Amino acid sequence: AGTLISGILRVTQAEWRRPITRIAEAITVVALVVGTVQILFDMGRPDRMLYIFFYGRLQSPLLWDMVSVTAYFLGSVVYFYLPLIPDAALLRDNLPANAPSWRRRLYRLLGLGWRGNRTQWLRLERVIGVMAVIIIPIAVSVHTIISWILATTVQPGWHSTVFGPYFVVGAIFSGIGALFLAMTVIRWAFHLEAYITEKQYQYVGYLMIAMCAIWFYFTYAEHLTLAAGQQEAEFPVLASKLWGMYATGFWVMVALMVAAFWVLVFPRLIPGGWERAPFFQPRVTATAAVLATALFVPVMRPQLLPVQSISFDIVGVSARAVLISIVVLFVIVTGVSALPWLKRRIVAATVIASACVVVAMWLERWNIIIPTLTHPRLVRWSGYAPSATEWTLTAASFALFILLFLIFFKLVPPVSIWEVAEGRVIDEMRAETPGKLPPSSTPPRRWRIGRR
Repeated sequence: AGTLISGILRVTQAEWRRPITRIAEAITVVALVVGTVQILFDMGRPDRMLYIFFYGRLQSPLLWDMVSVTAYFLGSVVYFYLPLIPDAALLRDNLPANAPSWRRRLYRLLGLGWRGNRTQWLRLERVIGVMAVIIIPIAVSVHTIISWILATTVQPGWHSTVFGPYFVVGAIFSGIGALFLAMTVIRWAFHLEAYITEKQYQYVGYLMIAMCAIWFYFTYAEHLTLAAGQQEAEFPVLASKLWGMYATGFWVMVALMVAAFWVLVFPRLIPGGWERAPFFQPRVTATAAVLATALFVPVMRPQLLPVQSISFDIVGVSARAVLISIVVLFVIVTGVSALPWLKRRIVAATVIASACVVVAMWLERWNIIIPTLTHPRLVRWSGYAPSATEWTLTAASFALFILLFLIFFKLVPPVSIWEVAEGRVIDEMRAETPGKLPPSSTPPRRWRIGRR
């Protein structure tokens, strides 16, 4: 949902968005390309895709899924390309004499004869503004229709009206996490610390905190209704996630989300004097983290170590429960003692939170799909574990995403040059002008996010 995030920030005229919008838009374009390849993998018979065009039914969510995904891909490509035109013209006019001829032809083609006169700028700003407004409902429709493919069935755990907004929130949430990771890698690889500053991490971090709270609400609402209903077909799906076969994935997902929320929120709340206390030192954090990791293995696989021979019959508690309590205690010590360190390093804190969110959102897809498919209404329940082929295809998909992402930014600037330059001019004018700035040539927009 990088394009959706970029569109929202552009419509609200958040000036701090300028260095990161191109990265967000590229994430969406590349992800849609890889996602289309995934559909071909899943179908097994790509030739059957033609049946959607010839025999598609208007009442089928699959037809509208194809329409919305295609529209979203085309809209994202256009929305990614439009702000690229001035930068392509800049590269076209400043290529060295020994540059490859194919690169010169590429930038000439992408530049579309751009000369940077007033008429071209006004038209470009107007078209980008229109596309930003159009891309938002298209993106919402894509994630909603994908959820309806599941929700319009009567399968246990899927037949829910909350799936539409739940999927939209999940897409924005995972998109913010992927954006954080991508902009951090690009910031480090291209030495863009002067452009992608801590201000971008701080403001996008606010968005992630809000989406994290909304995600917790939807997750709680979804599972509360299943638990309260206790229907014969629905409750086994819930039980498999809470304490059954898939409980590990579910609770790891919840723990990662709690960790992301903790890392983003609580370092901002601690007083400055806590940093000098002996408890809030890196060695305490490292020791607690190592002990928690070492005890995690016998907690998850007690048969690997002789912990089951330990008896706690005096207090009526099993050895595994005691180990779980100790691991939780060390995790809490790790999180609390690391708060001053996270407060001083906002970039590292947001990267840790983003990694937790991306992994947790992948587990969320697993927790939505697999428990329901293994607990159908008409056949016996079964288990599922990914095969080596499936893991290979997943790894190949990530590799393809990274490859296309690197190719993109090998050819085009990862930061929009003209937008950043425009933002600096605006900031200088605000600093030099005691009163209000003259009215913009583009139509005014009322709502804004963040400070300039």
